[in-house]
Amino acid sequence: MPRFLLRRTETAVAADAATAANSVDRLGRRRLLVLSAGALLLPAVATRAAFAQGAGAAGAVARIQQLDDVLLQVMKQGEQTPFSQRYAALEHVVDQTFDLNAILQASVGLGWSSLSPDQKTQLLAAFRRYTVSSYTANFNNYNGQRFQIEPETRALGNGEVVVSTTITDSDGSSNKLSYVMRQGAAGWQVVDVLADGTISRVAVQRSDFHSLLASGGVPALVQGLQSKVAALSGGLLA
Repeated sequence: MPRFLLRRTETAVAADAATAANSVDRLGRRRLLVLSAGALLLPAVATRAAFAQGAGAAGAVARIQQLDDVLLQVMKQGEQTPFSQRYAALEHVVDQTFDLNAILQASVGLGWSSLSPDQKTQLLAAFRRYTVSSYTANFNNYNGQRFQIEPETRALGNGEVVVSTTITDSDGSSNKLSYVMRQGAAGWQVVDVLADGTISRVAVQRSDFHSLLASGGVPALVQGLQSKVAALSGGLLA
C-alpha cells in the first residue's frame, strides 16, 4: 500500500545536464556553474523535506502512545470493572485518536455521498458506539502485556504515516497493530488500522457494511452496528 515520495530520478538529472551542455554558448560559463550548483543541492533539499516530515510525525507517535496508555489502564481494571465504566474511560481517547467520520466514510464507500445529513449523523453515532465498544471488549484483562511503539514512522506518499504498536503477552507471543494516520484540524488521527500490519479494518468493514446497506439501506446498517454493540457489551449497551 505504501506510495513513495516523488523524487528527481537519475534519468531526469542526466537529461537536464545534456540540455545545459547544449546551451553553454548561450548561457555562458557562469550561469552554467549556477545551474550545476542548483542540481547538486537537490538531494540536500529532499533530505531536509524528508526530515521535516519525520519530525512532524512525532505528533502521530505521541497520539498512539496516549491511546496505548489508556488501553493499558483499562486492561488493568479488568472485567471486574463494569463494562459501562471501562467504556466511559475510553470514549475521550477514541474521539481524540480516530477520525471516525473519515473511517466511516471510507467504510461505506461511494454510497456515502448519496446519504442525507440525518442518515450520516445517525450512522456516525452508531459507528462511534461500536468503535468504543470494540476496544472496551477486546482490551478487557491484564496478564503482564506490554505495548511497544516503533519510534520510526512509515511515510506514505499522500501525507499519511503509519505508526505501529506491538503488543507482547507474558508468554512471549505478540500481535502488531499498525495505525494509518492523517494530519488535520484536530491534529494526527487514525484513518485505518492494519491488523498484523496488513489486514485493513476499513476494507473488512466495507465488505460488511456493503452487505447490510444492499439488503436494507441505512436502517439495516444502524441495526447491524447496534447488534454488534449489544454482543460486545454482553447486552449492557445497544
